[in-house]
Amino acid sequence: MKHDTATSDTPDRKPSRIQLENRKRILDAALGLFSSQGFRGTTLDQIADACGMHKPNLIYYFESKEAIHIALLNSLMAEWLSPLEAMDPDGDPLEEMLRYIRRKMEMSREFPRESRLFANEIVQGAPRMLPHLESTLKPLFDKQCGIVNRWMHEGKLTQMHPAHLIFSIWAVTQHYADFEAQIAVLLPGDTKRARGAETFVEDMFRKLLTP
Repeated sequence: MKHDTATSDTPDRKPSRIQLENRKRILDAALGLFSSQGFRGTTLDQIADACGMHKPNLIYYFESKEAIHIALLNSLMAEWLSPLEAMDPDGDPLEEMLRYIRRKMEMSREFPRESRLFANEIVQGAPRMLPHLESTLKPLFDKQCGIVNRWMHEGKLTQMHPAHLIFSIWAVTQHYADFEAQIAVLLPGDTKRARGAETFVEDMFRKLLTP
């Protein structure tokens, strides 16, 4: 399927600054809508209105709503996997795990829309992301679970199921993005709640992982 008609029609021509800016406007507007309304609840007309474009102009860059959604998911997958990829097998195990947890908490604070976009896709059964999960996430996940498992057998981390440990890290850290509205109601007026959450989560996992 051709996803980006603006660039695929002229494969040898580098996109202009205006084209890059317009693509960014479209993707940013779509991200806000997809993360709050889901894929099914968002229309091309809404995306066009949100980015201040006429619908024919938007279609010049992306031929369909699905093409925009796929472009967002592709860029999100690369960003989302980078902290897991950065885990150093030769580093200090506890510090490597805590560094990963810190980065996941930072991403929940900095990219809540992206987190909700990813969550919405997974909840729907990953219809557009399943190939990436199988070809990209699965091999990386297995590799990093093997590293964590080795650290545990060497007595450098508390022994537990490495896969469920990583699932727990995802669940805890992404909660602060996916349930941001609920947290704002439960902790009203707490201007430092993000920093407090990061400290709490790091301390909790430090105690859990320290042999």
